[in-house]
Amino acid sequence: MLILGHAGITLGIAVLSLGALSKSGYLPAKVKGIGKHPEILPPTTLAYNCPTGNRAYWLTSVANYIDIRFLLLGSLLPDLIDKPIGIYLFPETFGSGRIFCHTLLFTILLTLCGLCLLRRGGKTWLLALAFGVFMHLILDQMWLYPQTLLWPIFGLTFAKTYLENWLGNIVQGLLINPEVFITELVGAAILIWFALVLVHRKKVYSFVKYGQTQ
Repeated sequence: MLILGHAGITLGIAVLSLGALSKSGYLPAKVKGIGKHPEILPPTTLAYNCPTGNRAYWLTSVANYIDIRFLLLGSLLPDLIDKPIGIYLFPETFGSGRIFCHTLLFTILLTLCGLCLLRRGGKTWLLALAFGVFMHLILDQMWLYPQTLLWPIFGLTFAKTYLENWLGNIVQGLLINPEVFITELVGAAILIWFALVLVHRKKVYSFVKYGQTQ
């Protein structure tokens, strides 16, 4: 899966998850640390009080609970770190674009740090980042690569992959592999919808700078 698939599908799953939690009454009434001047809504707002059933409102209301900017960053973070290191900087050492940040250990450490930050400062941005990283592992189907996912249980080395013409293989997969181009189209549709909502509400600047969507 590539950039649009990871980012868009992660955002979509976050919306569905928070919507389900909201309906169940599990979301807190107030969350700190989102944006500079966050507009916090009660948990029932996300699921029940969307104006005229406006799904766009439901989508953007996620920002009242997590910082979507860090969620999107987390959805790409493993590739942003691992691919330059494993493919371009140290190809002979690692020989793979899935190394440290594609491990369960990395996700667990991020989550634990995020829980500490939530407990001490009431901030959720690191948990949003951790959730994005976790979703990246799920969408990459990392359970099929236990040597990497469960590192260092099976040793300190990572499984090497075929790196010759790596970029060309990605382009080819995007053109002929349904698993690749369909997920990219779905992710792109979600991201375009989200972007159009921000443009319509004139909230692009507020989102980029503060993480606000309302």
